[in-house]
Amino acid sequence: MAEEQKSLNQIIQHRKEKLKKLVENGVNPFPYKFEPSHMSLEIINNFNILEGKTIKIAGRLMAIRKMGKASFAQIMDQNGKIQIFIKQNNIGDNNYKNFSLLDIGDIVGVSGKVFKTKTNEISINTSELTILAKSIRPLPIVKEKDGKIFDGFKDKEQRYRNRHLDLILNTDIRKTFINRSLIIKELRNILDGLGFLEVETPILQPIYGGASARPFTTYHNSLKQNLFLRIADELYLKRLIIGGFERVYEISKDFRNEGVDRSHNPEFTMLEFYIAYCDYNDCMKIVENLISKTSKAIGKEKVTIGDKKIDLTRPFKKISYFELLKKETGYHLEDSSEAEIQNVCIEKGIEPKNPLNKGQLLDHLMSNLVEPKLIEPTFIIDYPKVISPLAKAHRKNRGNLVERFELFIGGSEFANSFSELNDPIDQRKRFEEQARFKAEGDVEAQPIDTQFIEAMECGMPPTGGVGIGIDRLTMLLTENRWIKDVILFPILKSE
Repeated sequence: MAEEQKSLNQIIQHRKEKLKKLVENGVNPFPYKFEPSHMSLEIINNFNILEGKTIKIAGRLMAIRKMGKASFAQIMDQNGKIQIFIKQNNIGDNNYKNFSLLDIGDIVGVSGKVFKTKTNEISINTSELTILAKSIRPLPIVKEKDGKIFDGFKDKEQRYRNRHLDLILNTDIRKTFINRSLIIKELRNILDGLGFLEVETPILQPIYGGASARPFTTYHNSLKQNLFLRIADELYLKRLIIGGFERVYEISKDFRNEGVDRSHNPEFTMLEFYIAYCDYNDCMKIVENLISKTSKAIGKEKVTIGDKKIDLTRPFKKISYFELLKKETGYHLEDSSEAEIQNVCIEKGIEPKNPLNKGQLLDHLMSNLVEPKLIEPTFIIDYPKVISPLAKAHRKNRGNLVERFELFIGGSEFANSFSELNDPIDQRKRFEEQARFKAEGDVEAQPIDTQFIEAMECGMPPTGGVGIGIDRLTMLLTENRWIKDVILFPILKSE
């Protein structure tokens, strides 16, 4: 390790010496501006039109092959790579001497005519070369042959910690994040087309709520009070529904102080939307539409997860919560007591370490026995009231069920929706029950938000609401198995 570091230090020192020589030669190695006329892929795709024409392109040197008084190099821009040809007679002795001081990783601007080499490779015959940024620190060594990369920058931990290197060296990774941007754009386009208004709600909140999760806590020095990073947008968006905005949505960062695993990151992106005078059945149709249209927009109407091919075209399957539990456990659990559900957990080999309430026990059965088997897009509908404190009681069963659905694809949850509770008296009772759970040790139970209840007491119309995880949707549509692969800068342990 010491020898490797010594070698790196030597490389950096050598590059600094080259930088010094460039300055001595009258070159500014960090100029202010360069105006490309074309991108690499544009040149390659339009060679018949651009052949023989002078263009300007900028990018990072990814390969250099020197042959005396002429050299070939490869530069990479956002769209791809293209070869440049540099001849001493074309750019002049001094400029060619300066070119000899360049390294892989340096950023250059090139002006020249588009042509094809004897080997039929589209290239640029350089007439002017401008140094735009001298790279002091070398890129990791990556070998490439016949367009295929081997011995690459593949260590996941290093890729996440050095995303800039990941994007430079693993260009296929760029496609993931381009698609992420397209996914968000398409979701916005669909909702805007349905008459929704995009809004912004607070990240710092005096009371967190809208989900069952532990928050991150911070302190405001001037106000002398604790504040929380939001765990959901829900309660603020509902206040806007109460205020008269009938269709609202927000794409936002949420924060939950929870573990990190394949599908969870403490900082994540959510889409939440609320629509007045509608219920969860209407929301189900919108969610189907969002998933199907977005997958089509990036050309992924069918995706592969493991060895499973999943069709994302409509319609999706629909099945009730307790029907699924009956299928997997053999028991009707809708009216079962906490002790009876605990016994079913033990029978099925699910023995949570800490004492749990009825809702948590049901949730453990679902997450262990049912959810991993939901591969094709499936709406689980009609959840138990005990785990849904913000959902409206079911119109056909007001005792134990609420009008709620969750969408599962490939064994993971992608959307959560309610016919939103709009009875302030019932809402207060639900919050009080959550407070009791919290007092009994449930750290993820929701606190009582009296301001929200007071807002609801002014009158909230019948409303349907949905939350969709953007990161998980991106994982699905880009066929990535780890959430860190679709977040540019995921949370990591300190080195």
